[in-house]
Amino acid sequence: MKLTEITLEDLQQSQSLAAAFLARKIQSDQYLALNWHLDRPEQWPAVKQMVSRLDVPLVQHDQDCQFCLPMPALAVLRKWMSQLADPELTTSAAEIAHNHQLIWQAGRFSYDLTTKPLVYGILNVTPDSFYDGGRYLDPAKMRSHIDAMVGAGADIIEVGGQSTRRDRFEEVAPAEEIQRIAPAIRYIHQYHPEVAIAVDTYKAPVLKAALRMGIDIANDVHGFQDSEMRRLVAESSVGLVTMYMAGNHDYDNLTADIHHFFEQRIAELTGMGIARERIALDEGIGYAAHRDGYQDFAMMRGIDQFMDLHRPLMVAISRKGFAKRLFNLDKKDRLPATLVAETYMALAGGRILRVHDIKETVQLVQLLEHIQSGYWTRPTQPTPKI
Repeated sequence: MKLTEITLEDLQQSQSLAAAFLARKIQSDQYLALNWHLDRPEQWPAVKQMVSRLDVPLVQHDQDCQFCLPMPALAVLRKWMSQLADPELTTSAAEIAHNHQLIWQAGRFSYDLTTKPLVYGILNVTPDSFYDGGRYLDPAKMRSHIDAMVGAGADIIEVGGQSTRRDRFEEVAPAEEIQRIAPAIRYIHQYHPEVAIAVDTYKAPVLKAALRMGIDIANDVHGFQDSEMRRLVAESSVGLVTMYMAGNHDYDNLTADIHHFFEQRIAELTGMGIARERIALDEGIGYAAHRDGYQDFAMMRGIDQFMDLHRPLMVAISRKGFAKRLFNLDKKDRLPATLVAETYMALAGGRILRVHDIKETVQLVQLLEHIQSGYWTRPTQPTPKI
């Protein structure tokens, strides 16, 4: 037996709306269209019984079982298939899984983000960041907070020494920014080497110093449009988070504009020799040209429109102003709204959750993982004989 994919090219030959809809789902990496070829027609009842447990539509064509599968369910199906002891089937299923892996190479770390998001914690050592500005300027409080973030399950800690809020921040000299972030970077390296270190900066001198200190990820809200920033990351092995900054730029089609920006950035970065696997993308929610909030919601809804770029998408909405505009919530009261929006975006393809609240976000990720793989069978239920 063998498992193969029904490709976009196969579907595009059809002019039906159903085929166009399925092609879009496949392109967004949320679903797989699969063909399970049987060795003998009499195997069909057992194959149907196994696939039906996944609650997916399926059809029979002679000795082929065709069905659509949510991406997280592929691991469940592979586990069941392994019990059949069919080498060709096992190998073909493994090849499909490999072809759809979403890998992010980030300095010392390599992350598989195919189905499970990372928890990317924010540590601002600034006096004026919009939510936690001033809280962790004291070295003891900074160290204690890092310990708490790691204990709560953060995969990555991003250190920021310059606020990038859209208003009411004071730009600081690179030397001051370096002085702010250096103690946190050194502390994480010494006491939590299992956690990746990111730095949020758009200044080349700061990035240069951070690279010397051994960071793993560079996050540039200006999308590495500065040539010196690009040169520095090209000469390193760090992961990149390249953000779409609307600024005062206006557009007729928001999604198309962001998509075009990402295509350009990826082409420019890879053209400098930066491996595509190192690049992650951030829509820049909260930095829209129109501050009415509706562009933020459009970005949240449309995150799956960038999945065809096959790069991890960052969800950076923690306690941001959309919750104030919609519910008039103060920053301290925005966590529930943040978690709801993050859940929506994670289910639509967001793979890097940039957050202030680690414990709650780890719970979100674990709960989604259990729900998405929640295919129940009786413990004593035997595998169908094929």
